[in-house]
Amino acid sequence: MSPRIVTVTVNPALDVAMEAGEVRPGHKLRTRGTTYDAGGGGINVSRVVHALGGETLAVMAVGGPTGRFIEQLLTDAGVSYRAVTVAGTTRISLTVREASTGAEYRFVPEGALLEPSDAEDMLSLLGDVRADWLVASGSLPPGFPADFYARLARQAQRRELRFALDTSGVALEAALHQGVDLLKTSLSEFQSIVGSTTSDRDALAEQASRLAATGAASMIALTLGDRGAILATPERRIVQPALPVQVHSGVGAGDSFLAGLVLGLARRQSPEEALRLATATGAAAVMSRGTARVTHHQVEALLARAQAEPDGMQRSALA
Repeated sequence: MSPRIVTVTVNPALDVAMEAGEVRPGHKLRTRGTTYDAGGGGINVSRVVHALGGETLAVMAVGGPTGRFIEQLLTDAGVSYRAVTVAGTTRISLTVREASTGAEYRFVPEGALLEPSDAEDMLSLLGDVRADWLVASGSLPPGFPADFYARLARQAQRRELRFALDTSGVALEAALHQGVDLLKTSLSEFQSIVGSTTSDRDALAEQASRLAATGAASMIALTLGDRGAILATPERRIVQPALPVQVHSGVGAGDSFLAGLVLGLARRQSPEEALRLATATGAAAVMSRGTARVTHHQVEALLARAQAEPDGMQRSALA
């Protein structure tokens, strides 16, 4: 039986992306190339895992017409899901790319106010699903308890499921030291955790190993954009350079990276192989417009390139 990756998205979004020639205040901006994607951290992870041939289930809280649209988009894509229906209407996230400069403008609402009972319904649903990895990704909506992901981590630990987390702010702080197997962070999130402003890659790798040694999480994955990524445990650090690609959109790139990393680990690849897959998957995501639009063919081609180019080789070191 292939490993099953179950994702959790408590604050999903209907992602709408388009392009305008120039973004100027006070003007009617004519746009083109509109795309619609089922979005939100965990949903993006499930969509990418599915595209790469993995088994996945997206568990989400959705409401209103936008929630129904997300369900239809997942159905059309062949991604399995289970939904908790909430009273609030699922948010719409808007991304506008300015063609004249290549700049990307992202407008992301905080989400509808949900009830504490919605959080209990999510935990109850997740207590019954079969999974090898449980991946929680994205922000918490207004009304959700700050310790929701911490509770989910402890629930996964009791059920002997591996738990991956990608979030920020108080939700992240509450979940540290609560049984997180894999913590995925951006540079700014990591700096806020460790209280440092360094951006030196080797120093960051050392800090990530030290953080893992405290028990905050068993593994820490740190994405650095065009400077690559780091995967650290208390015993070792792996640094993977980025793959140079043409960037069209950064939306969903971090979620795509996480999807590749968890899928590789779930398939019992070595940490080096899993990190290489994650980096190739994140690179594939930025090559396309829309959210986390990744294909298996793209990722395989990028993996082959990473192995062929000297600059794509990893560095691994003992902590």
